[in-house]
Amino acid sequence: MPKQIFAVQYEVSEWGYVSGKAYADPFNNVELDVVLTGSKGQWRVPTYWAGGNEWRVRFAPPEAGTYQVTTVCSDKSNPYLHGQASSLEATAYRGNDPLLAHGPLRIAASKRTIEHADGTPFFWLGDTWWMGLCKRWSWPDDFKLMIADRVAKGFTVIQIVAGLYPDMPPFDERGANEAGFPWEKDFTRINPAYFDMADLRIQWLARSGLVPCIVSCWGYFLPLMGVEKMKQHLRNMIARWGAYPVIWCLAGEATMPYYLSKNPEQDRQAQMDGWTEVGQYVRQVDPYHRLVTIHPTQVGRDQVKDESVLDINMLQTGHGGYGSISNTIVSVTRERSRQPVMPVLVGEVSYEGILHESTAEVQRLAFWASMLSGAAGHTYGGNGIWQVNTRQKPFGASPWGGTWGSIPWEEVYRLPGSTQLGLAKGLLQRYAWWRFEPHQEWVKPAGGPQNLNAPFAAGIPGEVRVIYFYYPTYQKPAEQNQVLNIEPGIRYKAFFWRPRDGEEYDLGIIKPDASGTWEIPIQPTLEDWVVVIESIRG
Repeated sequence: MPKQIFAVQYEVSEWGYVSGKAYADPFNNVELDVVLTGSKGQWRVPTYWAGGNEWRVRFAPPEAGTYQVTTVCSDKSNPYLHGQASSLEATAYRGNDPLLAHGPLRIAASKRTIEHADGTPFFWLGDTWWMGLCKRWSWPDDFKLMIADRVAKGFTVIQIVAGLYPDMPPFDERGANEAGFPWEKDFTRINPAYFDMADLRIQWLARSGLVPCIVSCWGYFLPLMGVEKMKQHLRNMIARWGAYPVIWCLAGEATMPYYLSKNPEQDRQAQMDGWTEVGQYVRQVDPYHRLVTIHPTQVGRDQVKDESVLDINMLQTGHGGYGSISNTIVSVTRERSRQPVMPVLVGEVSYEGILHESTAEVQRLAFWASMLSGAAGHTYGGNGIWQVNTRQKPFGASPWGGTWGSIPWEEVYRLPGSTQLGLAKGLLQRYAWWRFEPHQEWVKPAGGPQNLNAPFAAGIPGEVRVIYFYYPTYQKPAEQNQVLNIEPGIRYKAFFWRPRDGEEYDLGIIKPDASGTWEIPIQPTLEDWVVVIESIRG
């Protein structure tokens, strides 16, 4: 190992330790941590087993300065691994990478949204690549193509599973990457070569400005592997990727038993208990305290017994197209009222192209109704992308026998919904969206779970109102959409914004009546629209 290590604040440095003492089973026989002590604290960083007799550490200095570096090995009799000392010199970060320049992600003081360490708000617009580490996406061509597309469209988060995938049994060939499977048969030990290949993808995501939301596995792997093996899996993830600007997702559909389970209720309870314990372990082992969430069967907070293991409450609200949006709004509204407060975001709803009616229109409705009901973020999904269907070989059947669809990812990534959600995010980012609160009292009729066609409204009193309506209005005598409770003494201007393409139509200065009511004009075309009302200062 080097006696002195040079690094840059927030950037990942890596070095290794080689044991002169041999072990019959090094992965299971040895745990090695590196303790780094700086002027403002101490960080105990787990290493990952790199194969053979080598362990490696990745460290992103949280602050500039000098760190004393000491190794702590579970085998204290091994002088090659235990008590090795060196120093690390970190210079201040001077770059402009948006994921690094503003510091690590944290929960905002309001507990409603996510921000960087310097207070810069972070807008979660996620995409769903559950099986994105498998070889059905070639590296680098396919993977980099997808990243370039999502960056251009404005996505900020990619949900991706660390090799133990949904919709397949363990060691199904569809889950392999170029180096095989993440674990050896019977989960004896990890396969370092698998994670070396996965590194290339995770690192490129982070380098491209996309936050990897790394899902450890699908929830049903926990009873198959056991809690202790699962902790090893998470420890390896933290050691490999914790130094990058990641978010941890403890599991996918955490309490859902395996599709063919013979004891589903027993498994469900064991999974809830187990993921709670694993979540507590992640809190202990992760030196960076990256944000933690869990992908649920319905509600993230209901997947664990101890909510303190979570920072973000993720929702899954159905794949029934238009019919799932009511449950989405009910869930967002209900979960925002739970105590203690934490950010609520939609992690999965009606993938574009799945089942019936999950069109671009439904993607827009899901996004706008959720965000204007107070969600902290929204996650898109394309059917055919999450399971990486290829033209030559669709994913095929799930263990329960059904097939979700055969449309290839090469077609799905071009579907209009992903572009339109990026445009929607861009509109909200013109304003202090993180200060928005739902205000259904601002509109008549008012949208809600039982009235999805009516307007949804949110904003900042006295500053800005953003109103979305899915269903167009017609000429009188049809009921017109109205904006209510416009504050006296404040001048407002307004414009229509078309969610399909971002086209704007200026409405000029609005003139409410004496009661503060303004009737929204007939929109330029009969489709869904956003109305933005901005205060005029000066």
